Amino acid sequence: MKLVTSAQMRAIEAAVFASGVTPAALMETAGLRVAEAVRGRLGDARARRIAVLVGPGNNGGDGLVAARHLHDFGADVSVYLLAPRPADDPNLELVRQRDIEVLEVDEAAVEARLRPDLSRADAVIDAVLGTGRQRPLAGAMAAALQATRLRRGLLFALDLPSGVDPDSGEAQAAAVAADVTLTLGFSKLGLHLLPGSAHAGRVEVLDIGIDPALAADVNTELMTPDWAREALPDRPLVANKGTFGRVLAVAGSESYTGAAALACLGALRAGAGLVTLACLPAVRYAVASRLAEPTYLVLPAGEDGPAPAAADAVAKALPAYDVLLVGPGLGLSEGAKALVRELLSSEAVAPLPVVIDADALNSLAGLPGWHRRLRCRAVLTPHPGELSRLTGASVAEIQAGRVDRAREHAGAWKQTLVLKGAQTVVAAPDGSVRLSPFANPALATAGTGDVLAGAIAGLAAQGLDPAEAAALGVYLHAAAADVYEAEYGAAGLLASEVAAGIARAAAKLRRGEA
Repeated sequence: MKLVTSAQMRAIEAAVFASGVTPAALMETAGLRVAEAVRGRLGDARARRIAVLVGPGNNGGDGLVAARHLHDFGADVSVYLLAPRPADDPNLELVRQRDIEVLEVDEAAVEARLRPDLSRADAVIDAVLGTGRQRPLAGAMAAALQATRLRRGLLFALDLPSGVDPDSGEAQAAAVAADVTLTLGFSKLGLHLLPGSAHAGRVEVLDIGIDPALAADVNTELMTPDWAREALPDRPLVANKGTFGRVLAVAGSESYTGAAALACLGALRAGAGLVTLACLPAVRYAVASRLAEPTYLVLPAGEDGPAPAAADAVAKALPAYDVLLVGPGLGLSEGAKALVRELLSSEAVAPLPVVIDADALNSLAGLPGWHRRLRCRAVLTPHPGELSRLTGASVAEIQAGRVDRAREHAGAWKQTLVLKGAQTVVAAPDGSVRLSPFANPALATAGTGDVLAGAIAGLAAQGLDPAEAAALGVYLHAAAADVYEAEYGAAGLLASEVAAGIARAAAKLRRGEA
């Protein structure tokens, strides 16, 4: 699903108008579609009390059209003007012609009239501020929007919850918290970024007659079940383990044997045919005691982690594999850092996609111009702290512009970048971005990142290109946690359960249940 910025939406609307559609005609269609969606949610508009909060611009105009149609559907509609409308506003005139109640709201009216009315309404429509210039919420407008928190019925945001930035998702203190956002034509990026997504409720995109081809150049998309279902690799009946690819995982250290096990488990649960763990002897013993499925490439140990010959041992093994995973639990010993740096700068990795995770990222971060040393098509999987170390930007700066930062660095490094966290961002080298719809605190537990890295590697081994494997891995990983949270809540999820849930999430997609 395409996600547009406010500037992109303005350009799309300008193209619509250039094609001969008038602004008035587009507003009429938008308002009608909103009215139909509200009626559909209520089951029947007849005799339902509906309060429409109207602002000063086009969003308010859409609200007036919706109010008129809801009245014509049989609803008991009241319109509350939170800002002046033009004296010759045709949509306001059509509302008045139907004897729909119109109240101009000041701060006194909020307390005396609006709050009591909202407590009795079956539905409230927020048509105050849309994707235009975001003004600070103050005075009667802020008081009226805050009053919506005491409503009885459903709150529908028209295009965007008022007070939420359409691009960044930033929310003002008085921002509306909607039950449903009825967004017009295309969904807005800020509806899918926290805190905006928490204010948006369920987002429904309404078709208002805009040709989808006008958004052909929009390169930010939301991961959806339909997309994920199409992206799943085929599982032909005539297959063997080689059909589904071979993963070589360089992972684990004496302190972090679990990370190696979880990465292998993630790759296997994502469908890889064979997973080999390249590790020190102590890691092999620990992992083999809990997992029967991986095979092993035992690396020589030195005084401080892997011996200097370890990188050569991995390089010699690579021709037998389809993808390389480096980093989970590897540690930051001098031997581990040397292994990562030598291996990823060697020509041996050039034929393969490589998933670079965790301590491998931290090992690279200390090298000036590290990204120019890579000899592979990589998927980099940093959390904000790791991306901070790789770039020098602060965590706060990264979090304030996650999509832009991910896109910028993926393009500069010419690699796929997975910026982990709530609503994980997957940016490809060509500038395209896929945004995860999931924000689940159940995933905030040790080891889940190792499972994700393994899942991405497992999907890449099955033939998906790095960016597609990364995005699908992110989707299945988070979908697995969502299933758990629905049953058990937001705490207590184990990383090993996420791995098992990846296979279940893929199965649900294939059966059309998601």
